[in-house]
Amino acid sequence: MVRLPLTPEEIERGQRLGALLRRARGERSILDTALGAGVSPETLRKIESGRVATPAFPTIAAIADVLGLSLDAVWAEITRPEPGAGPAAPLTGTLTRLAS
Repeated sequence: MVRLPLTPEEIERGQRLGALLRRARGERSILDTALGAGVSPETLRKIESGRVATPAFPTIAAIADVLGLSLDAVWAEITRPEPGAGPAAPLTGTLTRLAS
């Protein structure tokens, strides 16, 4: 399977996702959060840093659950347009990318 290069919008959403998860994690350790979500600490670190811009949907769901975030809140945060930017990206393309 060949992965297409990420678009600038996908990279930006990945950065927003990482920032949201870091804020929600607060003082909790990466280790405790990752283990609670059933992912490796390195995976969580890469997501939080934006190096993994399009993590798998089950990964996002598990981390959000541990952090007490609703998936609706996560989606709203990562798709909100920046001031002066165009409309948010379509829902279907991102969900497809997130689910892969």
